Amino acid sequence: MMIIDGKQTAAVIRAELAAEVKTLVPKAGRAPGLAVVLVGEDPASQVYVRMKTRACAEVGVVSTQHLPPAGTPFAELKALISRLNDDEGVDGILVQLPLPRGYPTQEILDLVDPDKDVDGFHPENVGRLALGLPGFAPCTPAGCLELLKRHDLPTRGARAVVVGRSNIVGKPLSIMLGLPGEYGDATVTLCHSKTPDLAAETRRADFLFPAIGRPKLITAGMVKDGAVVVDVGINRTEAGLVGDVDFAAVKDKCRAITPVPGGVGPMTIAMLMTNTVLAYKRRTGLTGT
Repeated sequence: MMIIDGKQTAAVIRAELAAEVKTLVPKAGRAPGLAVVLVGEDPASQVYVRMKTRACAEVGVVSTQHLPPAGTPFAELKALISRLNDDEGVDGILVQLPLPRGYPTQEILDLVDPDKDVDGFHPENVGRLALGLPGFAPCTPAGCLELLKRHDLPTRGARAVVVGRSNIVGKPLSIMLGLPGEYGDATVTLCHSKTPDLAAETRRADFLFPAIGRPKLITAGMVKDGAVVVDVGINRTEAGLVGDVDFAAVKDKCRAITPVPGGVGPMTIAMLMTNTVLAYKRRTGLTGT
């Protein structure tokens, strides 16, 4: 049984990006730029933004923070995003979610220039993903597949089950697993709250991706012997952070499994850095893709 170390893998990716950025800056005449928009003072969001800022510093990305208070009029947020869209020094724009109650989340995300949408949430990038065209993939699903690639766990020809149909993880991950390629070409089942017998579906999975946000939902009896389990859930409990998988009960049945914390979480930020560097290369003409 392999425990997939997302923290270590993410550190390797950041080091690779830092080395690449160091070679690109003299050619582009500037460093990559990422603008983070954090509306309000949600404590968890503040923690995530600090983690992203540290990752930027490590990779060599110039990070700017824009911190409008909760209650800022929609028109002001729209004007802020418009300025960032027009700023030539900004390659990526990240609107930290969740937004405070009352804001039209998708409408705000739609304002971001698709070429700077390093979260991969703009409808244009979602459509390009579904068609298998170049664009920006959402960071958490991309991090899941990158973990598989770096641990030689190809999905081609396998049965994959995704639990949860969110726009951020479940839906795009199910699309990516079905795209052609060694780390695609899976037969994919997307489960959700209306799935009549969830355990019957998860027991068929060669690759299981719980992403529903329910602590220890996946028990040993729901996992096939020899499955690969990539636990996307991060749940705050009195005992600390736990995933959607009962790790202690499930791990010995698995060929490979990600822990929580230290699995998919660090990879999300690593893939944000990857997308930001990719946006920078595209916008400065340093790549043809």
